[in-house]
Parts: sequence; structure tokens; C-alpha cells
Amino acid sequence: MGNPGFWDHQEKAQAQVTELKTLNGTLKPINELYSGSEDLAVLIEFAEADDSPETTSEIVQTVERLQIQYDAVELQAMLSAPEDANSAYVAVQAGEGGTDAQDFAEMLVRMYQRWAERRGFATELLDSSPAEEAGIHSATLLIRGAYVYGLLKGVTGIHRLIRMSPFDSAHRRQTSFAAVDVTPELDDSISIEIEWDDPKTIREDICRASGAGGQKVNKTDSAIRLTHLPSNAVVQCQNERSQHQNRALARKMMIAKLYKMELDKREAESAARRGQKSRIGFGGETIRSYVLHPESYCKDNRSDYKTAHPLAALDGDLDPWIEAYLRWCLRVSQGK
Repeated sequence: MGNPGFWDHQEKAQAQVTELKTLNGTLKPINELYSGSEDLAVLIEFAEADDSPETTSEIVQTVERLQIQYDAVELQAMLSAPEDANSAYVAVQAGEGGTDAQDFAEMLVRMYQRWAERRGFATELLDSSPAEEAGIHSATLLIRGAYVYGLLKGVTGIHRLIRMSPFDSAHRRQTSFAAVDVTPELDDSISIEIEWDDPKTIREDICRASGAGGQKVNKTDSAIRLTHLPSNAVVQCQNERSQHQNRALARKMMIAKLYKMELDKREAESAARRGQKSRIGFGGETIRSYVLHPESYCKDNRSDYKTAHPLAALDGDLDPWIEAYLRWCLRVSQGK
């Protein structure tokens, strides 16, 4: 980075800066853990000569701090797949439940935006389809940052909300569903051959961009929807100002989606060879429930992690859920 001309090629330079940040983010906690272990060794030597309560207390505090650091390093080590370090597209789609489901879908989009904000990640709303009364039919977020995909890949699946409906005049309890799909943003090093101009492979639909009042969405026929006919994969982008820009981004999203589908296929085959059930993917069983009435709790149906604070999760406090899922994955891989 100190070489003359480093910034002459902006995209390549920025990619290297991002790589440096990722490497530093990996190495820094390991170095701190190593340094802390050396400090602990010195404290133990002192304790052999001076077993005062103060020395013992300092050792206990150091061990507790090192345990927290060790857990963080261990968690980072679980994100070992090449795509785990990437940014991610987060697609949310309303399911059964009418207006409540559409409102729930918008709540989930806000939840991931709040989580990204807490983490210092950048977010961009690439596409949003507002519902008639409230909420959204669907939306796609791009969350940029180191290891976003690795941290969020476990939220892919069906989410359920149980609450007293604010859209029911009788204020009855309503169960609604929304689906979340997370795919990694890929760089140019990963290539998937697609015949973009072949009508038997790709169908392109051009439609008018739309958005709720106040959103900065270009109200022209610039939104692009792509359908990969062999797999029935669909992506849409309306955030950019021109068809050309939306088409380029939609193609990038389609490549990421097909790559993720191939990863899921390989994982399912691997799980079948091991005699294990594949992890729940997009569709199928509910992976997480947010219950606001008659009880108040949030539960992940895979790891069995549960808290009595569903509103905290819906406000973006997702790190405990992410850690619980990753540790569950580790136990599954070890056959425990």
C-alpha cells in the first residue's frame, strides 16, 4: 500500500484495503489472546511468591477476560469457508398472514439494518416492493462488511411472528410468516458461466421502480427483474438510476444466488453421505419464532436458544443468536 501508484487502480486498491482490514480483524484478537496468556503466566509466578487476596483476584479477573477473548477467537474460527468473509445480500419476503405478514417482513428488514448499524456495517436497500396497506411484499438489502455472510447465513429460512394484530379491529392474535434468504456478495474471482442473451436461460423483465413516500427511488421503467429459467431463481434491482446500472447489479446478484444454490446442494449431499439431516434452508420448516402474545419470548428451533426479549432481537440485538447458531453448527459437525 505504500508503493507509488497504489491508488491508480481504485477498485483493485480498495479490494486490497478491505483484505487488510479482514486480516487485521482476524489477527488482532489472536495477538491479544496470546499477549494476555503471557500476562497470566507472569501473574501466576507472582502468586507463587505472594498469595494475597489482591493477586488472586487479579488472576481471576484475567482468566475471565481471557475466556471472553478465547470465545470470540473460537467464534471467528468457525467462519472458515471462503465465502464467509464476504458481504451479503439479505432478501426478505412476506409469507402467509396477509397484512400482518407484510408488516412482519418490513420489521425483519429493519432488524437487519439495525444489526448492521450496531456492527458498523454499511447497508443499501437494493429493492423494495411496498404492500397496499402496510409493510412490504419483499425487499433486498446489501450489507457490506467483513464476515457479514458468515455471520448471517444461519438466518436463511422461515421466520414466524405471533402477536395481537394491530390490523385486526377485534385485536385478535395473529400468526404470520416471512422468509429470509442470505447470499454472499461475490468478487470477480468467482465466475459462473451464464448465457445472459439466451431466452431459454434468462428472462429479463423491465418494470417501473416503486417506493413508499419519501424514498429516493427513480420512478421510471428502470427496475430489472431476472429469472434463471433452469433453476427458477429470481432477483430484482431498482435502486440504481438507470436500466444499465440495475441490470449490471441484478446480474451480479443472480451469480451470487446461483453460487449459493450450488453450495446448498453440495452441503445437502455431504450431509446425506454422513447420514445427517441437512440444515434448514430457504423454505420448509420455521427456524425462528418471535412470540409477543400470550407469552413473550424468541426461540431458534435448531439450536434451541431462547430468550424472553423478542423485542430486543427485533431491534437488531442478534449477536447472541448468531453465536448460538454457529456453536450449534459446530456440535452438529462433531456429531454431538
